[in-house]
Amino acid sequence: MKNIKRSMLKLVGLTLSSFGLATTSFAADMPAPFDNAGAVKIALVRYLSTGDFFQAYLGGVEAQADALGVDLRVFDSRQDAALQADMVDQAIALGVDGIVIQHGLTESMKEAAQRAVDAGIKVVAFDVNVENAAIPQVEQSDYLLGKLALEQAIKDNGNTFKAGYVYVPGIAPLDRRNVAWEETLAANSGIEEAAVFGTLDNPIANTNANQARSVLQANPDITVMFAPYDEFAKGVKIAVDEAGLTDQVDIYSADVSTADISAMREPGSAWVATVATNPAVVGEVSIRSLAIMLSGGDPGASVIVPPTLSTQAFLNEQGIKNMADLGAKMPQFQHADVAMTDWMPLPAR
Repeated sequence: MKNIKRSMLKLVGLTLSSFGLATTSFAADMPAPFDNAGAVKIALVRYLSTGDFFQAYLGGVEAQADALGVDLRVFDSRQDAALQADMVDQAIALGVDGIVIQHGLTESMKEAAQRAVDAGIKVVAFDVNVENAAIPQVEQSDYLLGKLALEQAIKDNGNTFKAGYVYVPGIAPLDRRNVAWEETLAANSGIEEAAVFGTLDNPIANTNANQARSVLQANPDITVMFAPYDEFAKGVKIAVDEAGLTDQVDIYSADVSTADISAMREPGSAWVATVATNPAVVGEVSIRSLAIMLSGGDPGASVIVPPTLSTQAFLNEQGIKNMADLGAKMPQFQHADVAMTDWMPLPAR
């Protein structure tokens, strides 16, 4: 009966797909426990949720969870480290089979993650180092995000300029991007780090705009701003626009969204380049990695989604207005062949 039901579901999926109505791409012979829809319960425990990146990431998580037919619970700590650790314990108490830990601080999440492992729960960490060999790390190759952006900055501005740098230490992806910044400074003695600033206080863009105003007033000869998170870049852009420095300052960032594309394409925009993965794809990869573990497989200790560079010139030349356009012009942005198996169903595109 189960095989008959599965065959009927596949037939319905194919029929709907022919009319463009399918919500899920069905895969053959899904293993236990995914052969029983709704039997698997997983939790997403979030530290950061403000901004377009995190909304898109959540959308990818939800889409892949739906494609797998799992019961997804979302816990949002809103940058409260203690609450995030408590939410891991809440998920354990609910009896979930798997947990994705999204961002957070090592000191607060290390023990919480271990408690989940000790409870027999499979755990995947995205952009947070929980220092646990049993927990795969999903990341966007944050080092490359920073490196590619800085290479573009040097291509555009040469290797002698005064820069402002937006950085908050202790956040794993920002720390990895910081490695690229430190290497760039060491290799280019003509680049002067005029100021380091940054905050993750909400609303992130506006609070960083306040800091960037002060930095620009104190350092009016800054010509490059390295803001390797798009909410940081939004804040810097606000300050640059208000100071009337759009012709003087170039902004280089990481991450991308439809709102970012619009901001980059504004006439005379100072935001000239960003390096990014598709956050929805990263969300999908996070869930696929967890699903592989739950089915008895191993996604590997490090699951890396490769990034791509988008320049303002490219966006303008290609007439790219949103994330869908970007995916159409950059197929590698639409899907990452990472954490895939023959049985893995994908969300409809």
